[in-house]
Amino acid sequence: MNLVVVESPAKAKTIERYLGGGFKVLASFGHVRDLPKKELGVDVARNYEPTYVVPSDSKKTIALLKKEQEKAKELYLATDLDREGEAIAWHIVQALGLQTENEKLPVSPGASRGGKTKNYKRITFNEITRSAITKAIKNPRDIDINLVDAQQARRILDRLVGYKLSPLLWKKVKSGLSAGRVQTVAVRLIVERERKIEKFKPEEYWILAVLLSKKEDALPAGRQELKFKAFLVEEGGKPIDKLGIKTGKDAKRIESRLKEAKYKVLSVDKNDMTRHPSAPFTTSTIQMEASRKLGYSVKQTMSLAQRLYEAGKITYMRTDSTNLSSQAVAAIRKLIEKEYGKKYLPAEAQKYVTKAKHAQEAHEAIRPTHFERKGVSNDPREQNLYELIWMRAVASQMADALMEVIKARILAQVKEKFVFLARGESIKFDGFIKVYTEGRDDETAPEVIKIPELSKNEALDFHELFKEQKFTEPPKRYTEATLVKKLEGLGIGRPSTYAPTMSTIQERGYVRLEDRRFLPEEIGKIVNDVLVEHFADLFDYKFTAQMEDELDEIAEGKRKWQTTIDNFYQPFSKQLSEKNKELDKKDIAPEKKVGEKCPECGKPLVERFGKFGKFIACSGYPECKYSRPVENKKEMKNAVVAENGEKEKVSEVESEKCEKCQGKMILKEGRFGKFLACENYPKCKNTKTIVIDTKVKCPECEKGTLVERRTKRGRTFWGCSTYPDCKYATWNDPSNTDSKHGSDTDRDQKQ
Repeated sequence: MNLVVVESPAKAKTIERYLGGGFKVLASFGHVRDLPKKELGVDVARNYEPTYVVPSDSKKTIALLKKEQEKAKELYLATDLDREGEAIAWHIVQALGLQTENEKLPVSPGASRGGKTKNYKRITFNEITRSAITKAIKNPRDIDINLVDAQQARRILDRLVGYKLSPLLWKKVKSGLSAGRVQTVAVRLIVERERKIEKFKPEEYWILAVLLSKKEDALPAGRQELKFKAFLVEEGGKPIDKLGIKTGKDAKRIESRLKEAKYKVLSVDKNDMTRHPSAPFTTSTIQMEASRKLGYSVKQTMSLAQRLYEAGKITYMRTDSTNLSSQAVAAIRKLIEKEYGKKYLPAEAQKYVTKAKHAQEAHEAIRPTHFERKGVSNDPREQNLYELIWMRAVASQMADALMEVIKARILAQVKEKFVFLARGESIKFDGFIKVYTEGRDDETAPEVIKIPELSKNEALDFHELFKEQKFTEPPKRYTEATLVKKLEGLGIGRPSTYAPTMSTIQERGYVRLEDRRFLPEEIGKIVNDVLVEHFADLFDYKFTAQMEDELDEIAEGKRKWQTTIDNFYQPFSKQLSEKNKELDKKDIAPEKKVGEKCPECGKPLVERFGKFGKFIACSGYPECKYSRPVENKKEMKNAVVAENGEKEKVSEVESEKCEKCQGKMILKEGRFGKFLACENYPKCKNTKTIVIDTKVKCPECEKGTLVERRTKRGRTFWGCSTYPDCKYATWNDPSNTDSKHGSDTDRDQKQ
């Protein structure tokens, strides 16, 4: 019997099905060793030597693997083909105490000792198919210690930053905070974008357009008139740019001049424009596109892609390569000719240049393993993602689309000579567009104008003049898709890091998603300002990108990982020591007087920063412990306590006594927002949750109203105020007129 070890049970099940008898496939359940949780685990004095431990939940797995590998004829390590997978394979070898004939493979601290020599084999594959697995078994290799070192270097770098810098934040800002190399840079991008938005001053401008058509007597028989818009671009020989018409007064002046205008065509330019298909998906582009087209979070996209990969439906989903294998290209071209016809098949295969600096070209882009299969999952989310991958891969090998772009310059015949421009676009040959077009980050697509056949000096009929006031807009907040795009553009992060980064910055409470766009929290701004001001080099965009390049060089065997760590740590350690002495908590988050006196002792009240954000407290603390949350007047206006099918205003409940001990109910704030608690806590633990009443009638019972609530994990939903009598609930904000209520998915949510 031969033993194959992979990371997950789902992957093990698929591979065992293909290998059949003579093979047993077991899962390691991810990493079997890691740095210890409660200590640094890196010996800085001994060349940054890491100490690895087997977590308690991995000990049973290691015991089982040891037992089975002793019985096995051959041991195959079939973990993923990236750095993380290589490191898992190496850790399995170390945890099992296996010797190696490859002298380049060192034994690490924390490895099991005294293991017998075992001729284990490392195998990798880009897809979980019978042919790929069989080929991998026939072509084993050694563990690539360069890939292991690159993963170790990233892990040790992140541990040094987290364990050394986080305590500074605890002392100088507040407890529970953390810092990370990539996560801090991501937060910095969000904070800087928000400040640009805050500083932005909109500029007024006006757009003037006319609605025109061919003369009625010039229309071919039976043809209806086609009206089209033309926009003002020139006055008296001078071009008018976007902000050229600055006021309503200017717009009215032009409007009055155009009252008696006659319109004729000055010129018509027709040009063919070729549109090329997008490259097949990489990790970053599938995250962006699934966000745009399917509304999936980065984390959700990677989870679904992982499941599709482990089921053998798609190739490996962590990749920065746009390459397709020759077999895949041949299969796609065969399908295109069969399904869409020869005209959609280019003479030669489409080729793409991978943009990532250190992309592993031996890897493939993300694609289906079998193009003839369109239905692969009963889970609609998996199926939707699979179809997106299928369409993108197939379209990438289809013929270019041919567009005709028409630009007609039209003269308004008045004294000032106003010139309007009509730009139209039509498809001459749809090519790849027949199957797929890439999504847009803009919320509104540009207006597509169809223009009839026009000729020079042709007179036109005027129908209407449009005059629209507009204002310049600030830059858009980042979505998950645009933040990944920005990080990738800066060279920060790699395919395996984008999803964890998006999750971490939200879990830490530094940012939140609102309408699918990132907003920085107050604590996120404070932490960002401290780190960017006092550790400018560490969290500089170019420096962070440079560190990624060095990690890539370690993976390629061009650099020693200890050198990269030391070049980073020595100046960082010195700077950290200085900042621990220099920084004062009062300078970072200064107390602000609120102009009120403490109702308990009469001393001034101040605004402070605590575990759950800003709060009002007595300046006489710790002698006086009075505190209350910062009240949002708009929010508190609709705040109610909804219990036992009834709701009361917060102000009414506050004036009541605790029904358990007759103490006073006071306003508090916790992780999930404001609540009322008995003043005698912890002796009395009576609390009442405060919810926001939307005043929207429940669509199911029509008796209660929908109130904003939170799940145990902190996710917001809206439920009926008469709960538990009515259990209606929805994820959709009812105050948003576009929200739909009453779907089956909504009703599955129980309060």
